[in-house]
Amino acid sequence: MSAAAATRRLRLGVVGLGRLGKRHAENLAYRVPGAELVAACSPLEEERAWARDTLPSPRLYDDYAQLLDDKDVDAVWLVTPSSLHAQQIVDALRAGKHVFCEKPLSLDLAECERVLQEAARYPHLQATIGFMRRFDPSYKDAFDKIEAGKIGRPFLVRSQTADKNDTDGFFVRFAATSGGIFLDCTVHDIDVARWLLGKPRAKRVFAAGAVALHEGLREFGDVDNGVAICEFEDGKLAMFYASRTQAHGNDTHSEVIGTAGALAIGHNPRANRVEIYDAAGIRNECTPSFFDRFEEAFLQEARAFVASVQGGAGSTVQAGATLADALEATRIGNALRQSLQSGQAVTL
Repeated sequence: MSAAAATRRLRLGVVGLGRLGKRHAENLAYRVPGAELVAACSPLEEERAWARDTLPSPRLYDDYAQLLDDKDVDAVWLVTPSSLHAQQIVDALRAGKHVFCEKPLSLDLAECERVLQEAARYPHLQATIGFMRRFDPSYKDAFDKIEAGKIGRPFLVRSQTADKNDTDGFFVRFAATSGGIFLDCTVHDIDVARWLLGKPRAKRVFAAGAVALHEGLREFGDVDNGVAICEFEDGKLAMFYASRTQAHGNDTHSEVIGTAGALAIGHNPRANRVEIYDAAGIRNECTPSFFDRFEEAFLQEARAFVASVQGGAGSTVQAGATLADALEATRIGNALRQSLQSGQAVTL
């Protein structure tokens, strides 16, 4: 990449302007050095109206193919339904665009493999999947400490994604297409565990679950609380917990155990450093949603993606999870769903 190309701002088009898409669009428009948000796409007029009012005059499209035809768009940022991801990534690469796509790559393993095969034809284009926890300052600090040997050889990760109970039942309505609790929630913990353990390959998994509050999940074979164990190569292990029913807020945390120590990341999901002393005791308020818990991570992953593309093939910036990482997360998540439904351990 020439020096001029490296210093030119990366022109991005965001696709999908739902609750998460809006956050990504605002980050790209106003908070990411080197980025220029030049286009936005949504089939919904109310979302395009939001873009007109909020973003710095992007070109607006209601059709993805039209955005891909825009010669002024260097990269696309996909925040669309999971079922669309695989083909949209392929279409972007064929159009000569770099791609950032929210997780998952696909809920279907064959589709993941198809995207990897297609991406191999375009080695000059970058394709990154949005496992944002890799960019959370605390998770990144833990990763760096592990790499420096601070806890010896890591061999066990315990990780959870626990959402505040949503009495409106958004995820129940979403259950038909979400892939289930392990592919929708635990997939982040799967990626974190593989990342912190050195990307081992999974050998066997077992999962179980319960419907504690949301009976509507039963017709989809889903649960609102699930636990799982994953055995990796070389004797490494991971234990996962996923929940939709927490009373206190979004409680996402992990622990890494090594031969010479351990690291705990986010055990207290505190919203800030204020502690409340009253008749109920001593406590702190918690992060209400994953948006609040990982606000900084979403921003840092966007900055890293832009810097990595601008740096070209020789860039040393870590752009995030690769397509291969996302394929492995889907492979394990699918196996967990199969184990949950069968009641049996699944060998990969």
